[in-house]
Amino acid sequence: MVDLQMKRDLTTQEVLDLLFSYTPKIAGEKDIDRLLILMANLGRELVVADRCTLWLLSNDGQTLWTRVAHGVPEIRMPADKGFAGEAVRTGEPIIIKDAYEDSRFNREIDLETGYRTQAMMVMPIRTNDGRVMGAFQAINKMTPDGGFTQKDLEHLNLTATYSGKTLESAMLYEEVEVTQRDAIYMLGELAESRSRETGNHVKRVAEYCALLGKYLGLSVADIDLLKLASPMHDAGKVATPDAILKKPGRLTEEEMETMKLHTEEGRMVLSRSVKRIFQTAAEIAITHHEKWNGKGYPKGLAGEDIPLFGRIVAVADVFDALSNDRCYKKAWPIEKVAQLFQEELGLHFDPKIGQILLDHLPEFVQINFIFRDTFVEGPH
Repeated sequence: MVDLQMKRDLTTQEVLDLLFSYTPKIAGEKDIDRLLILMANLGRELVVADRCTLWLLSNDGQTLWTRVAHGVPEIRMPADKGFAGEAVRTGEPIIIKDAYEDSRFNREIDLETGYRTQAMMVMPIRTNDGRVMGAFQAINKMTPDGGFTQKDLEHLNLTATYSGKTLESAMLYEEVEVTQRDAIYMLGELAESRSRETGNHVKRVAEYCALLGKYLGLSVADIDLLKLASPMHDAGKVATPDAILKKPGRLTEEEMETMKLHTEEGRMVLSRSVKRIFQTAAEIAITHHEKWNGKGYPKGLAGEDIPLFGRIVAVADVFDALSNDRCYKKAWPIEKVAQLFQEELGLHFDPKIGQILLDHLPEFVQINFIFRDTFVEGPH
């Protein structure tokens, strides 16, 4: 017998109060993991269960998985196994008094977790068009009689119906967000490829920026924004002539002035969108070549007049340029890179941000190694 702290079923008013308290939280949540947690918590409280799990069906229909199962880490299992698998396959709800007395029960998960499943209730979750996308599973009723009832089934069905519609919207939002991220990286890679750099440059810069943001104490939201916007720092290079971008030697003074225009071009193109990500990218594009001492370009901004994200990308971009092969040079030894950064603290670089890189240099070198690539000679 499972040792549970006994509770009582909710009254009708308590059910309504619970639903009203969760509805605005769920409706406003776009992150899938947090949404699944909210729904699992709602289901658990509504039917007075010890645990609740939301199983989702993989795109190929072969696997059921959950990142949210009270008391255990992420679980994956074949879609044709267990009560959850049967509910997904048949589209019908299931109520079981003692799972161990039913041959359909998959005991492997209990063996892995050390938990003892007894009473169980499973309700399919459907999309707006009626397709089964997963299952809501409640485990171990915490009232004295220890068994789920028809009323519990109705409550779980209500939660599953709402869950399906909300989850479908959140998953669509996540898919759009992932697509947007991919498009942003491709835009950054396009600009770099024209100057004969590899696409991994923008990936490395994004990772460096996220690490700098973490050690600067930025919020998770700001770090995500910085990581997403920074790959577009050189988007303006798409307007720079090939003869300059691909020149293997040093640029003349006139060519350098033309090259500098990529900051203005990047700001102009990116700022056309009102989306925060592109407005942020536009700010980075025009400020990441400014210098702490005011001797950068295009506006000669100095110190904290340079926006923070521009100062961060300046450190990340120069570190990557020096520590990797470029069409006009070979990679510098990391000791030489560190020496230059030490010399340029308070001159080229924000001293606080540059010092963070020096203090945590092995972590930045590791990122460089993970996303390493080699410059390839020849026409593009």
